[in-house]
Amino acid sequence: MKFCEYTIHTTTEGSELVADIMWRYTNYGVAISDVKDVIALQQNKAMYWDYIDEDILNERGDVLVKAFVPAEETKTVLPKIREDLEELSRNSEGVLNLGTLETSRREVEGDDWIEIWKKHFRPIHLGNIVVCPEWIDYAEKEGEKKVLLDSNMAFGTGEHETTAMCVKLLQEYLTPDSVCIDVGCGSGILGISAVKLGAKLAYLTDIDYVAVESAKHNAQINGVENKIIVAHSNLLDDSNIKGDIMLANITAEILCGLAPSIPKNLKKGGALILSGIIESRLQMVLEAFTAQNLILDKKIKEGEWIALSFKA
Repeated sequence: MKFCEYTIHTTTEGSELVADIMWRYTNYGVAISDVKDVIALQQNKAMYWDYIDEDILNERGDVLVKAFVPAEETKTVLPKIREDLEELSRNSEGVLNLGTLETSRREVEGDDWIEIWKKHFRPIHLGNIVVCPEWIDYAEKEGEKKVLLDSNMAFGTGEHETTAMCVKLLQEYLTPDSVCIDVGCGSGILGISAVKLGAKLAYLTDIDYVAVESAKHNAQINGVENKIIVAHSNLLDDSNIKGDIMLANITAEILCGLAPSIPKNLKKGGALILSGIIESRLQMVLEAFTAQNLILDKKIKEGEWIALSFKA
């Protein structure tokens, strides 16, 4: 099977937003190539190479986001991606630097893109959680909990700041009796992490069928499917489900739209963790959730992104 490797030139700050757009139109893989990841690995002593071209470490060029689209679908899919990129550019003007958003494309064989994609993954340490691609043999250290992700089913690897902050905040509120709800679960990384860290049960929901199947599969390969319920729906429509901890790693506009629905699913004294917020949208999110009688408890920031936790 032949694929089109469609590449967008953007920035570190814009890479996740561009990748989210690409995921709307392909189930076959999205990869982010950012030289800052290489620099971070070297600085953190997380990985070593026998030789690295110094020009690479000095590079401050574009971040490349690549989507793999079946060749026969390019005529319909690529114009839609372009339209969504233009809308993103308009909405981000003066707020977020997205770079040039230039595009390029090339044809690749099916087996090629899988190998290309695999090169972009590595174990990621998030407090006591280590997110690890399924094919990498990683030995847990004392106190660590490994979360396996299947590369072929994507939707969030934990590498982006928004996901990382959610996992870090989760560890501050979690108890063995916790019931967790993850709204817009993607790969299932947050719910799986919660159970691995000792939560009693996790409810995961997403409106995207592929994300739901991804989360179910990842729950199985982690051996936690008996403590995880994944729903292809908006779980917030069911007021009978109550969580001690709720998580939502979505864009600020969608978070604000969800705000009125949140309290009925959050137990009294429970914690609500929100991520995916940029500075210019912070006040909007704060106003939306404090209006629901939720009290801001913590605020953390990594890169351009902010995460918040509220108490009911």
